[in-house]
Amino acid sequence: MNIGSKIRSGRSCPAVLTPTVDQILEDINGAAPNDPVFSILDLSRALESSGVESRFQQCRQYLELNERLQEVRGRLLKQREELRAAGEQLQTDVEEVRGQTL
Repeated sequence: MNIGSKIRSGRSCPAVLTPTVDQILEDINGAAPNDPVFSILDLSRALESSGVESRFQQCRQYLELNERLQEVRGRLLKQREELRAAGEQLQTDVEEVRGQTL
């Protein structure tokens, strides 16, 4: 028996009908919460399990900390300059007082 030699009938495969919106909604509403369709689209679990979300949070924390460090650095530089100027003024005042007592 040769399967390839069968004569085909003039019939074609039946076309798949597209479901209506009502049929789709009925199917979704009737699905269980643990239906694989819903778990496939659960991106939050996928992101957490792959570590992407935690790495994103680490990057955000790093950038925020880096920004804070830059702000603190700027304040420290300003305070250092103020202290240097105060030290020079103090030195000038000390020399002036010494000159008056001698």
